[in-house]
Amino acid sequence: MNKWLPLNLKLQKLRVKLLNDPYYRLQSGEEVQIAAELGLGIDANQATVDDWLRLPGLSIHQCRSLVELSRAGVVFYCLEDVAAALGVPVQRLEPLKPLLRFNYYDNYSLDKPQLINPNTATVEGLCKIPFIDLSLAQTVIENRLAAGPYLSLLDFQKRLELSGEAIAQLMYYLRF
Repeated sequence: MNKWLPLNLKLQKLRVKLLNDPYYRLQSGEEVQIAAELGLGIDANQATVDDWLRLPGLSIHQCRSLVELSRAGVVFYCLEDVAAALGVPVQRLEPLKPLLRFNYYDNYSLDKPQLINPNTATVEGLCKIPFIDLSLAQTVIENRLAAGPYLSLLDFQKRLELSGEAIAQLMYYLRF
C-alpha cells in the first residue's frame, strides 16, 4: 500500500480485500495494524493453517507446526510462547501482536466439544457426535474404507453428500 494514502482510504481498500478473499495474506505490519482496527483477530489456540498463513513472514511449515502443536495439546498463552515454538526471537513476531488472541479454553468444560477424527473413529465414537446417528456413522466408516481417508471437511461433505446445514452443525465436532 502507498504509505501516503489517507488512513480512511487504506482502511477501505484493505476491508474490501479482506471481505472478498478470506485467505488474503497480509503484506506488512501496517496491514496487520489496519486489519486489527477492522476487527480481524486470530485465536492462537484455535487457528488453522490458513489462519496462520494470513500473517506476513510465516512459512507454511511454521504454520503447520503451530497447528500440530495446538492439536497435540500445547496452549499458547502469549506471543513469547509462539516465538519459542517456532524457535524465533519474539521481536520477529512483535508486528503480528495486534491480530493474535490468546484465549484460554478449559479442557474439562462441558460446553467444549470433543473433536473426533472421522479417519480414525469407530462407529461408536462417531455416534457420540450430535447429529450423527448409527446409519450415518456406518456410512462414514464404509466410505472411508472404500475410498480412503477424508482429506478435509469439504471432502467429507462431498463424499457423503451432506447438506451445508449438516456440515455447519458437524464442523464443530470433526478434525482432520
